[in-house]
Amino acid sequence: MLFRGINVGGNKIIKMETLRTVLTKAGFADVKTYIQSGNLVLTSKQTARRIDDTISDLFPKTFGFESRVSVRNIDEWNCMIAKNPYPQAEQNPKSLHAVILDNDPTDAALAEFEIKAGESESFTLRNRVLYLYTPDGFGTSKLALALDRVLKVPLTARNWRTVLTLQKMAAEI
Repeated sequence: MLFRGINVGGNKIIKMETLRTVLTKAGFADVKTYIQSGNLVLTSKQTARRIDDTISDLFPKTFGFESRVSVRNIDEWNCMIAKNPYPQAEQNPKSLHAVILDNDPTDAALAEFEIKAGESESFTLRNRVLYLYTPDGFGTSKLALALDRVLKVPLTARNWRTVLTLQKMAAEI
């Protein structure tokens, strides 16, 4: 589970301990967070839609602002990792980002996005995941700057190291 836009740049600050406590009280089990930017694993017998609805209702009541959550089950997460089209990024996991999309962008948006690519960067879209390969760095990537503005779908991005760490955390529970 990934929250968008919390604890980034000193904005929308929440404590992960509080988030874990609130979600545990809401009936979720094995709630674990990774770093301070809204990365979370948990167990639940609820559907992804019900988890999303519960958290979307609870979050603003608890923290005073909204944060969109992207829910993926362990099978979807493992599939995302298995379908990585950039195995060379394993050597430098910060060069690859998984951009989790809530919806597919339009063909026109993808065409415009492709035009924005810098010389060394590329992307592949598979199963509502945009794999963004930026060997010269995410912070200087023209594609990274264009994500929201061009794709126009709800999304959140995580570097490959975080993706792999969350997989390991989920496997341990």
